Amino acid sequence: MNELNQAVLGLFLYFPEDKSEYIPAGITCVIFLIAAVFAMRFIMKISRNEALKTQKLEEEITKKNLRISEEDPSQ
Repeated sequence: MNELNQAVLGLFLYFPEDKSEYIPAGITCVIFLIAAVFAMRFIMKISRNEALKTQKLEEEITKKNLRISEEDPSQ
Protein backbone atom coordinates (compact mmCIF):
# COMPACT_ATOMS: atom_id res chain seq x y z
CA MET A 1 0.00 0.00 0.00
CA ASN A 2 2.84 2.40 0.84
CA GLU A 3 4.47 1.77 -2.55
CA LEU A 4 1.17 2.52 -4.27
CA ASN A 5 0.84 5.82 -2.38
CA GLN A 6 4.39 6.78 -3.32
CA ALA A 7 3.77 5.90 -6.96
CA VAL A 8 0.56 7.95 -7.14
CA LEU A 9 1.93 10.91 -5.19
CA GLY A 10 5.11 10.78 -7.21
CA LEU A 11 3.10 11.70 -10.28
CA PHE A 12 1.88 14.95 -8.70
CA LEU A 13 4.38 15.94 -6.04
CA TYR A 14 8.09 16.56 -6.27
CA PHE A 15 10.17 16.91 -3.14
CA PRO A 16 13.79 17.58 -4.07
CA GLU A 17 16.65 16.17 -2.03
CA ASP A 18 18.57 19.43 -2.49
CA LYS A 19 16.55 21.95 -0.49
CA SER A 20 18.21 24.88 -2.29
CA GLU A 21 15.76 24.23 -5.13
CA TYR A 22 13.06 25.80 -2.92
CA ILE A 23 14.80 29.21 -2.99
CA PRO A 24 13.61 30.35 -6.47
CA ALA A 25 10.05 29.27 -5.67
CA GLY A 26 10.17 31.20 -2.39
CA ILE A 27 11.50 34.32 -4.09
CA THR A 28 8.79 34.11 -6.77
CA CYS A 29 6.12 33.64 -4.10
CA VAL A 30 7.33 36.70 -2.17
CA ILE A 31 7.41 38.83 -5.35
CA PHE A 32 3.85 37.87 -6.28
CA LEU A 33 2.68 38.42 -2.70
CA ILE A 34 4.12 41.95 -2.68
CA ALA A 35 2.59 42.67 -6.10
CA ALA A 36 -0.80 41.42 -4.86
CA VAL A 37 -0.65 43.71 -1.82
CA PHE A 38 0.17 46.73 -4.00
CA ALA A 39 -2.60 45.85 -6.45
CA MET A 40 -5.11 45.52 -3.62
CA ARG A 41 -4.09 48.87 -2.12
CA PHE A 42 -4.33 50.52 -5.56
CA ILE A 43 -7.83 49.12 -6.11
CA MET A 44 -8.89 50.25 -2.61
CA LYS A 45 -7.59 53.77 -3.32
CA ILE A 46 -9.51 53.99 -6.60
CA SER A 47 -12.63 52.62 -4.91
CA ARG A 48 -12.38 55.21 -2.13
CA ASN A 49 -12.08 58.02 -4.69
CA GLU A 50 -15.08 56.73 -6.64
CA ALA A 51 -17.12 56.53 -3.43
CA LEU A 52 -16.31 60.17 -2.65
CA LYS A 53 -17.31 61.24 -6.16
CA THR A 54 -20.56 59.31 -5.85
CA GLN A 55 -21.28 60.87 -2.44
CA LYS A 56 -20.72 64.39 -3.82
CA LEU A 57 -22.98 63.68 -6.79
CA GLU A 58 -25.67 62.31 -4.47
CA GLU A 59 -25.47 65.43 -2.30
CA GLU A 60 -25.80 67.67 -5.37
CA ILE A 61 -28.86 65.76 -6.58
CA THR A 62 -30.44 65.91 -3.11
CA LYS A 63 -29.86 69.67 -2.89
CA LYS A 64 -31.31 70.13 -6.36
CA ASN A 65 -34.41 68.11 -5.44
CA LEU A 66 -34.88 70.10 -2.23
CA ARG A 67 -34.64 73.38 -4.16
CA ILE A 68 -37.19 72.18 -6.67
CA SER A 69 -39.61 71.03 -3.97
CA GLU A 70 -39.25 74.37 -2.11
CA GLU A 71 -39.91 76.38 -5.27
CA ASP A 72 -42.96 74.33 -6.32
CA PRO A 73 -45.40 74.12 -3.41
CA SER A 74 -47.90 72.05 -5.40
CA GLN A 75 -45.85 68.90 -4.88
